[in-house]
Amino acid sequence: MTTRLNRQFKRSGPDYRFGDQVCFDEIKATFGFKTIILGNWVTKQEQHVAANLIYDALADLAQILSLPPQAIGLRQTLNLAFGSGGQKGVQAHYEPGRRTLALAKNAGGGALAHEWWHAFDHYICKHLFETCNASDFASSVWLRDPPNLMHPLNHKLNNIYKSVLLSEDAKQPSSYFSRSIKLDKQLGRIYYSLPEELTARAFECTIAYQGTIENEFLVSDVRKSKLEMSGGFLLPHERDVLSEILLDYFQTLGDILHTQLLSQN
Repeated sequence: MTTRLNRQFKRSGPDYRFGDQVCFDEIKATFGFKTIILGNWVTKQEQHVAANLIYDALADLAQILSLPPQAIGLRQTLNLAFGSGGQKGVQAHYEPGRRTLALAKNAGGGALAHEWWHAFDHYICKHLFETCNASDFASSVWLRDPPNLMHPLNHKLNNIYKSVLLSEDAKQPSSYFSRSIKLDKQLGRIYYSLPEELTARAFECTIAYQGTIENEFLVSDVRKSKLEMSGGFLLPHERDVLSEILLDYFQTLGDILHTQLLSQN
């Protein structure tokens, strides 16, 4: 049977590896992960293929967001699992309790940007709110309580959540939020309208359409997808607004982190 690892993931971007084979230890060191867990049934060949795909995807994400690569691991709090602890039928998922981004061995490609946002949304919660539970996502808490930890970066992050979740006058749910509620009513369950899912899809949509780098292992099934046609992603004008706000936030964060790294060296 042909696995997802054996398929070709279209990519257009810088050559970070200069054609070299990388390993998961290099991924851990380069991107600042706390640990990397490999499943028992991942062969050496699969490790080689996956390591290159994951390395390029994470490097592309850091490049798009103007972050130093080490920042992807969220100050060494994020764990990465490959082919271990997956959920049946799920490409990838983020586990708040274990702070682990897990990619399925044969179906993880394309969901990395979405799941990384979940990890970031979870990690950043304690930096936005004085009081939050260990399992809380900032996007969900944001709808209940205004951010109360004041910082210039938090002001920019606040604008991201506002753009995704609220109307322009901030008095009603955004059109994107309302469309997602309708999708959930059609499905008879609450999923697409969860704040953490709304923001994760908005993030991956921004990455998919940013126009400078294309990487199907990082993000796929957005452009012209059934979900996009159903209104489950941002519309072009919504995407343009969010893209400017979101990339400005991460560029500002990246500038701060680059300065901190330089001062340490």
